[in-house]
Amino acid sequence: MNFNFDENPELNITPLVDIMLVLLAILMVTTPVIVYEENINLPQGSKTSKSEESAKIEIRADKDRNIYLKDSTYDYASFVDNFALFSNEYDKKTPVYIRADKDLKYDDVIYILKTVKEVGFTRVSLVTDG
Repeated sequence: MNFNFDENPELNITPLVDIMLVLLAILMVTTPVIVYEENINLPQGSKTSKSEESAKIEIRADKDRNIYLKDSTYDYASFVDNFALFSNEYDKKTPVYIRADKDLKYDDVIYILKTVKEVGFTRVSLVTDG
């Protein structure tokens, strides 16, 4: 047997690089999926802030142009003045929800929205079914 120990064998690192790239790709895909869950005991909130958040004003309008606000019914002509008087006891950051019948004209809904905005409310939403 003739052995030649003077030759330097070359290492083929291509399979090693391929395996490392596959492992890196697996790591990149699975890392965002991992969710870390910490058990945190949160402090109890005050009851006053909860009642302020639950305060809201809901305005309903039917297809006959009647406007319902709490237990009162108004027509379009008197709504502006009555709503201005009604809103004096509310903070202007109170959310206002407008529910209007789908058969009501667009101008009538905008009239209600404009009235609420002119009184000074900033959080006004139109409620829909879907």
